[in-house]
This record gives sequence, structure tokens and C-alpha cells, in this order.
Amino acid sequence: MKYDFRAIEQKWQTYWDEHRTFAALNPGDEGFDPDKPKFYVLAMFPYPSGAGAHMGHALNYSSTDIVARYKRMAGHNVLHPIGFDAFGLPAEQYAVECGIHPKITTEQNISNLTAHFRRLGLGFDWDRRLSTTDPDYYRWTQWIFLQLVHSWFDPAQGGARPIDELEQKLSSEQLYVGPDGEFVAAPAEGLDAIGGTPIGALKWHELSPDDQRRILDSRRLAYIDEVEVNWCPALGTVLANEEITNEGLSDSGNHPVFKRPLRQWMLRITAFAERLLEDLQLVDWPEPIKIMQRNWIGRSEGATVDFALAGGDDIISVFTTRPDTLFGATYMVLAPEHPLVDQVMTGEQRGAVTQYQLDSQRRSDIDRMAEADTKTGVFTGAYAINPVNDESVPIWIADYVLMGYGTGAIMAVPAHDQRDFEFARQFELPIRVVVQPMVVRPAADGAPVGHHTDAPVSIEQAFTGEGTNLDSENDEISLNGLQTPQAKTAITQWLQQKGIGRHNVQYKLRDWLFSRQRYWGEPFPILHGPDGQVVALDESVLPVELPQMEQFKPHATDDPSGPVQTPLSRASESWIHVENDGVTYTRELNTMPQWAGSCWYYLRFIDPENGERFVGQDAERYWMSGEEAEPQDSAGGVDLYVGGVEHAVLHLLYARFWHKVLFDLGHVCSPEPFGRLYNQGYIQAYAYKDSRGLYVPAEEVEQKNGQFVHGGHPVTREFGKMGKSLKNSVTPDEICDQYGADTLRLFLMYLGPLDQSKLWNPRDIVGVHRFLQRLWRNLVDEQIGRMLVSNEQTPLPLRRRLHATIKRVTDGMERLSINTAIAALIELNNELVSLETVPREVAQTTIQLLSPMAPHICEQLWHMLGHEHTLAHESWPQVDEAMLIEDQIEYPVQVAGRLRSRIVVPADADQSDIESAALADPKVQSAIEGRTVQKVIVVDGRMVNIVAR
Repeated sequence: MKYDFRAIEQKWQTYWDEHRTFAALNPGDEGFDPDKPKFYVLAMFPYPSGAGAHMGHALNYSSTDIVARYKRMAGHNVLHPIGFDAFGLPAEQYAVECGIHPKITTEQNISNLTAHFRRLGLGFDWDRRLSTTDPDYYRWTQWIFLQLVHSWFDPAQGGARPIDELEQKLSSEQLYVGPDGEFVAAPAEGLDAIGGTPIGALKWHELSPDDQRRILDSRRLAYIDEVEVNWCPALGTVLANEEITNEGLSDSGNHPVFKRPLRQWMLRITAFAERLLEDLQLVDWPEPIKIMQRNWIGRSEGATVDFALAGGDDIISVFTTRPDTLFGATYMVLAPEHPLVDQVMTGEQRGAVTQYQLDSQRRSDIDRMAEADTKTGVFTGAYAINPVNDESVPIWIADYVLMGYGTGAIMAVPAHDQRDFEFARQFELPIRVVVQPMVVRPAADGAPVGHHTDAPVSIEQAFTGEGTNLDSENDEISLNGLQTPQAKTAITQWLQQKGIGRHNVQYKLRDWLFSRQRYWGEPFPILHGPDGQVVALDESVLPVELPQMEQFKPHATDDPSGPVQTPLSRASESWIHVENDGVTYTRELNTMPQWAGSCWYYLRFIDPENGERFVGQDAERYWMSGEEAEPQDSAGGVDLYVGGVEHAVLHLLYARFWHKVLFDLGHVCSPEPFGRLYNQGYIQAYAYKDSRGLYVPAEEVEQKNGQFVHGGHPVTREFGKMGKSLKNSVTPDEICDQYGADTLRLFLMYLGPLDQSKLWNPRDIVGVHRFLQRLWRNLVDEQIGRMLVSNEQTPLPLRRRLHATIKRVTDGMERLSINTAIAALIELNNELVSLETVPREVAQTTIQLLSPMAPHICEQLWHMLGHEHTLAHESWPQVDEAMLIEDQIEYPVQVAGRLRSRIVVPADADQSDIESAALADPKVQSAIEGRTVQKVIVVDGRMVNIVAR
């Protein structure tokens, strides 16, 4: 009976399906064991945007399957689900390219992926399979959006609270509403008045219903605003910053992206910036991922300073992290899209300013922030007043200042900011040094040491570090001689006392732009009234299902400033218009972005059939709570979340935001969604480009006369991530056909550490396949089909090796060092080759240890040993620590540098005993015959070296 991997793998995959082997139980289910610890392991959602699985899928999902199988055998209740992130641009673009409706292509691709996953023997709980495109699923995505609509960020509690609570607080006259919509504590008993009642402040009942609605809407976590967006005409939709490449092109399709204002749904993620930063300390994530999130959030502490417009009443507020350099500000820069630009520019400069604004609209934020040798900008013709010295400073516009960060305006201190310095040198603007890197000391004549000039100075670069202030004083304050931290504090306090500045914390993070002008996405549960009123639908009418449309393509255009239409505007009149109480409402015709469904899928996996709640409370508390810890002491969440580093910002930050809102509102028990994050490496392979710079299929490339050719034409070779974009994919099916799923799983894990990228070299697969064949022949007589397993007692040396292997494999599994676990099993298997029969203890334990990595062959061998039930629910072997204590040690013996023999001596033997045993060994005596032994070197516990001539 030979090792027929095709028949074996088909047999056990069918068995697992029929017996629902990997179905997880929730609290309250029949058979649920509450005494077992839980383990929730999850790999990131796959996109069903192509024709099936690729090798990256096989690597990622095999790793979580191995961990799940191990944890189940180690005594845990294991949840290991799978689903599909099927809405969004990737799926829709694939459908557009194929000319087939996205529903059809998506369902076909899900079917293909499912078949590939099953062929790999992945032990998912298939009963929990879901897709973001299922109405039963996106009903709850819409429900979560409504939670955002009906909530606000309460700064007093530092989190999300129902908007009704704010309205109650306002209507109970505990707060006044100021002229700018700000809230001011009323001078009532038990409340502190903030500077008395300001002029223009009103009580809630004194406001009109429209004003009340406007104020509440302005505080909601989901709100509509006209904002500057990234518009991609070729795709016909808005893109988030994260969906744009460093070259300023769309991540999907590499199309140009432009800036333009649009009314869009926004999510107030910025209100949670501080918590998103602070709670990173709760999670067990790779430090590089934490750094990427911190950098994206971009916390900056400093001061907001008000500059008066010369000859006018307007104020230009700037945020600076270095208010101590305020005396060195010699000009100002506004972002080209700053709303004050049109007001401040003079007639002489209007043409140049307007043209510069148009040019900057064609550049992405990333492109604008990129370093360039030549700086660009235009003088507006206007001036502002520096509040610390009343000097007039020119106001410029330049595209290195972005409206999306700070206030869209900066005070330029060229001596102490490198970009400002380069700009000043480019346009010959004044450079004034007000901070030195050393302590200022009086000169011999009593004059301060320092440099002060209104003319350009010849310094090579800005000094941006901390130091000592000089030339920084007026009639009311002097910073001279203060170190940077003290100078920051002093000037900030002075600005606040004067009412022209204040301490402030800014974030680079922007509110989440949540609208897409596409068809293939979740519809918003929103209606628009004829008077512009926005109406959120009641939860009882959810889901708002996506209408079936044959014409689903986006309204692509070449005009970046043309009218914006959405595919849903082509839907039937009966879908678009909804009548209620004689009033006709129009549905929101944008859809949600692809990130919406993936923000919370890990919760729905816990309780996917629940029709009353997005997830049952008991089930959620069981699978998402931390180990015997209160939520404030533990991140809780998914126990192991495996995925690529490319999701460090987009998915992970968005999911954390949604989860915190749900946590604040009492819907979930853990403050973080993913307790432990692990980034797997990539499979890398050669890719090939033709003379046009386009990738060609790697499998069609030949090597002739030392040159790579495709279709008779030379191509260039490069190295990159295996995938569809580089056309260098190898499908798992190809390997499974030739060697089997167990071989592929083992090979992918044996390539190297899981968190490192690996070179695809198919020639090495043969070695792994031979290991499985050798294991089979060690345990099975292929001629007569019986097991070569005996019931004899395991010899002590082999038993020691067995328990050393149990320890190495277990340690490797716990550390996700699966390659070292496989190496230990290969070594043990080699020990069995010389045996006529293998002791049952050794055979069974070896099969158990290998089963998470190569489950099919192990299930078959386990069954052939006489076991009736699946190996998946057997207990993990336990190491006998006593077997790890060696009472004998084996020493290799070298003579004249060549290995001649091996000796075994008691573990407590001294050096003379070891020397004697080595010299008495027959093979050693033969090697030293006729020679004179000059020295015997014993390396404790390792080897014996005999020097003989």
C-alpha cells in the first residue's frame, strides 16, 4: 500500500466536512465545555477579486490552520473561521474588466477560493462562513453606521455617547450654545461657569428646530461635510489618502488623482486619536506596526498662534510645535486651497496666485510633501502682523503646506525649519536665527552672542534641534537665555494671557472620508428630504439592499472638475425615491467604502446566524474577553490575528476606531479588537518585464543563450512579491496535483521563519515530499499494507529522543516557529529508518506532533493504527521532563582532525574517564596505531579531539 496522497487527502477532506470536525461551539450550545480555555485565531479577510487562491493565500491560511489544530489538541476551545471581503474597488474592478456583473464574478471567485482552501485541508469552521456582500451581513454594517450617526464624542467621558444624552444635557439648560456652536457651561448650581455667559450664547429652547438639528448634526460621529477630496475621474470615485500611491496615482489601476471639494459622509475618527495612540500599549503587536500607526496619527504638541491680517480684520491662525521660535518668523505660507487666499491676494498677484492654485490641484498630497530641490510658491501681495514684535511678514502660498494638517497655514521660521529654509533661500526671504545649539553667554563687552539680520544670511542648513533662545524679546517678555522647553512654556503662557494664542495638540490624522461613488458597496441607510434634511432610517427596515442593476459601471470621465454622478443614480425610481407621510425622500446614492465590512467581521464570525443582534452578548464576551482580566487591564480581542504589513494603517486603524465606538456604547466587552497581531512574510519570486515596462507571465519566459526571452523578445528579470500584479504567481493547485496538500503546507512552513519573506524555489519541494514518503515507509509495509508498528517497550535512547522532539515541536508551535518544529520531526523520522518496527508510543506521538502541519497523512496513519475517531480532537503529547535529563552523553571522537568514532559515557564522567573511554574505543585504536598520542582534548559535552603523529 503506497502513499497515495490524492486518495488520502480527498478521503479526509470529505470526512472533515461530513463530520463538521472543526465546528466551534458557543456558550449555551450543546456539548460546549466551559472549563477549556478559548483561543480565537484569525487570518485577515481574503479579497475574492481574482480567479482563485495564490501562494500567498496558501502561506497565510495554512499558518493559522496549523496553530488552530495545535491549540485544539492542546485543550482549547478553538474558533478558526473564514469569510470574504467581497465589496469594494478590487472586486468591482475585476467585474468591470471581465464585463460581468460583480455579483456574478464575486460569487464565482468565492466559490473558487473556497474550493482551493478545502483542497489545502484548511480546518475552518465552514458553518460560520460569511461574505460582506450578504444582505444578512451588511444589514449589521448599516446598523453600526447608524450607531455612529446617533452618537457623539463626549470629551468629558473621553468616548462615544448617544446623541440623545447631549440633547438632554442641552435641553436641561446645563449648557449654553455659543454663537459659533460651542458649548458653554451654564452658571447653575453644581456647574462651573466658563467665563460667565458669553455674548450671543443661547439656551437650547431659544434655538430654532433647524439650528438645534444643525448643532446636533455637527457633533455626530458620522456627519456630512463639504471637504477637499481625492477625486479619481478614471475610476469615477473618491479615494482615501491611503488608497493613493506615492506617485499620486490610484492604488487600483494607477490612474491620476485630483483634488476637488465634494459633500461626503465623514466619520469622526480624529476624536479618538489620543485613545488610538494610548491603547497601543495594551496590544501585543510588532513594534514597526505600532510605529506606523503612531506616525499616521501624527500627534504634535505645541501652540496655536493668531496672526492679524495687516490692514484688515481677519485672523490667520497657525499651529506650531516650536512657539519658542516665534520671534524668528519672517514670512507666512498658506496652503493654496486655504479659504483666505482669495480674500488676501492683491490684484497685481491675482493671476499668478490663481494659476498656482490650479497647478497644485493636480498634485497629490504625497507628491506635494515629497522633497524637491526646487521649491515653488507665489507671493499673495498681502502681509500679516507677527504678534510678538508687530513686524509685517509677507504671506505666500506654497503647495508644501497642506490644508489637511493643522490650520492650513504656517509661520515660516527659515533658520529653524529645513523646508522653510530652502523656500527662503529660493525666494531670497529673510532668515533670522533665534535659537543656538549652545547656552548663550555674555561676550567680553557685555553684548549678547547671537546673530540677528533682516537680510538673507549665508548658513548651509536650518538648526532644528533644541537649544538656547536669543534675540527673542519684546517689552513684555524675554525668552533670551532660556532652554527650548522653558521657552516653549513661557511664550505659550504669554500668548494665552494676551488672548492671541493657546496651548494645543494637533494630529496628522484626518476624519475618515466614508463615501464612494461606486456601485459595489453597502448602501447607506440614509434618506435626503426636499429641504435638505438628512434622515437616518430606523433599524427595523434594515437592510437597505443594493438594487440589481445591469449598468453598474462608474461614471468615469476625463474631466477632473466635471459633475459627479454615481452608478446608483441609474437605479429604478422606486428604489431611489421613498415616500413617507406625503413627503418624497431620495436615498443616499453613494455607497460605503470597501473598508466598512472588514471593520467588524471578526465579531460576526462569533455569532453569524444571530438575527436579533450583530453578535450575541454571551458569545462575544466569551471569545473576545481577555484571559481572566478586566477590560481595562487587557486588550482582549482576537487571540492571534495574522496578516500582511500592508494593512498596518487602513484596516487596523479603522477596525480599532469602530471597535472603540462599540465598546463605549456597551456593545462589546474589549477595548481593542485584536490582542495579538502577527505579520507573516511574503512568498517572493522572479518577475519579468518587456521593453514597454509591462510584466509578462513568468511561466512563459524561457532562458536562451544566457538571456531571458518571452515570445522571442528579450525581457528583464526582477525579484518581487508573488502575485497577480507581477504575473509570477504559482497556484496551489499546481503543487497539490504533483505533490499533495500536505507537502505544500510543510514546504511553505519549512522555507523559513513565518514572519520573514521567502524565496520560491520549487526544486526544494521534492525534499519535503520525500520526508512524507519516508515517514510512510517507516510505518507501513507497502507490499502487504500492514503497519510496521510493535507493542514493544521503547528503548530508552529513542524515548529520550522522542521527548526531546515533543519539547522542540511544542516550543516551536508556541513561538510560531513552525519551521523549527518541522526540522525536529525530520530528525526524529531519520532515527526510525533503521528500525524494523517502530514502537507504538513513538509512532503515535510522531503522528500527533506532525498532524497540524500535514493533517491528511497523519489522519490516515492514525486510522491505520486502529483509532476510530479523528486525530484533530486527540490530546497533544506531553513531554516527560525526566526524559530530558541525560544520564549518558555521546561524544564524537576526532583523530588528527577526522571523525573516527563516537563513544557514550556517563553524564557525570570526569575528563580522565572520557579520555580513557576514547582511547579504548576499537575504531580509535585502529586510527592511532603506529602513531604517538601527543594530546587528548575534551570539549565538555561536545567532542573529544586526539592529536596524534
